[in-house]
Amino acid sequence: MNPLARLTSLKLKLGLVIVLAILVTLGTMLVAAKLGLRLRWGALAALALSLLSVQIVARGMTSPLRAMARAAQAMARGEHGQRVEARSRDEVGQLAAAFNVMAAELDTLDQARRDFVADAAHELRTPISALRASLENAVDGVEEPDLPGLLAQAERLGRLADQLLDLSALEAGAAALDRRSIAVSDLASGCEADLQIPGDLLVTGDPDRLRQVVTNLVDNAARHAPGAPVMVRASAKSGGGVRLEVEDRGPGLPAHQTSRVFERFTRSDHARSASGSGLGLSIARSIVELHGGVIYAEAVVPHGCRMVVDLP
Repeated sequence: MNPLARLTSLKLKLGLVIVLAILVTLGTMLVAAKLGLRLRWGALAALALSLLSVQIVARGMTSPLRAMARAAQAMARGEHGQRVEARSRDEVGQLAAAFNVMAAELDTLDQARRDFVADAAHELRTPISALRASLENAVDGVEEPDLPGLLAQAERLGRLADQLLDLSALEAGAAALDRRSIAVSDLASGCEADLQIPGDLLVTGDPDRLRQVVTNLVDNAARHAPGAPVMVRASAKSGGGVRLEVEDRGPGLPAHQTSRVFERFTRSDHARSASGSGLGLSIARSIVELHGGVIYAEAVVPHGCRMVVDLP
């Protein structure tokens, strides 16, 4: 138990430790003088007792530092689930609490990295397996090579690689934005959707990146609701900025998936067989956040899904 744990200042604790050492030294010297001990033995006894008392009191002050050193060494070996116990209220205790937060975030990031590698390997395996099977059949003379099919799988691999590189650059903040004023209607030009966008509505941002957001959202809606119309609406917000909505009449999203649908390689329960890579919405979210905006999903009654983008 650390008797100084309730104090909130490390300087105050160090001062009290020094005062304690002085009091122990003086008390021991007085007792040695009353017992008639020589000055040499009294000084040695005072030194030993003061060091012992300081060691006992300071041990509780430095225990979080020793725990953090051991935990840091374990984390350097790859053991990211390390935590330290922080009971004191001083700067060392605050450092221990911050260390625990950092360790938890590192553990989360490491798990996300492992999940990302596993998901990317899974997505790459499908076209690679198809290419390999077709090529093996052609080499063995079982069948003629399906050149259009081979080209389609190769293009799928290329798109996935481009999306992975794009997402990596966006999340690392390495994607530069060419900000300019652009008509919102131009962002949706060429999309196969019903447009309800005022012609004079403008937004400031990177035209290519924002057009990529709209394209990804429309493509995602079309995959989830094949044959059904996709609606794209835009309006000016009362507090400033622009709201963009992409709505479909598909099966919609369960409530527990509306927050996860923007995670990498995440698909809704109704889209397990869809041909997408599961990266389009993640890329859209990264671009929107890079512009200082927010993106979220809403359920549409009686069925369907609406993706909402608020841009400043």
